Amino acid sequence: MHDALKARHRAVRDTFPTNLNLRIHRSLSWLKASESTDDVDSRFIFLWIAFNAAYAVEIDDRYRTAEQEAFKEFIGKLCDLDTDKKLEKLVWEAFPKAIRGLLNNRFVFARFWDYQNGKMDESEWKGAFSAANAAAHKAVGQREVQKVIGIVLSRIYTLRNQIVHGGATFGGHVNREQLKDCTSFLSHLIPTITEIMLDSPETLWGEACYPVVEA
Repeated sequence: MHDALKARHRAVRDTFPTNLNLRIHRSLSWLKASESTDDVDSRFIFLWIAFNAAYAVEIDDRYRTAEQEAFKEFIGKLCDLDTDKKLEKLVWEAFPKAIRGLLNNRFVFARFWDYQNGKMDESEWKGAFSAANAAAHKAVGQREVQKVIGIVLSRIYTLRNQIVHGGATFGGHVNREQLKDCTSFLSHLIPTITEIMLDSPETLWGEACYPVVEA
């Protein structure tokens, strides 16, 4: 997917705003890295960085939104722009099984780890898990694509925190199922996001984090 998207970007980038070009260029560089390895841990990390490069904005710390809220707002913007229903097709045609697997997997539910760390009792996390999944399955049934992707990304974010903050072993066997599902989903989500951004050069995407500064 990288090569086709990179070629498309090269063909139009001279007419694009600088910030949009920077987002797409950075995101595609990490997508390429993910496609250059068979190691699932590395692929997951590269794909999350590609996603981060696409959505993150540079804003005043006084008004900084929590990261999950920021990427949910980004998904909402993409859904509004997605006239070809690419995201809807991704959710309901390409990955319904992987999404169900992630929703039912307690290891990517943040409150399960709160329970493991003694922050809540067993009944609390199980009640929260049941309520969250009931809401998620309702959103799936009502085809609320923005909400479904937001929920899935929240689960993926839990795995991201576990790995990036050293809470997992490289190449370890205990998290393989959720890691494979998350990586598979992101590997299709990132190109879809890039396509929608390429289709929407007039949209205000905000200032990219860490602008390029010439030495």
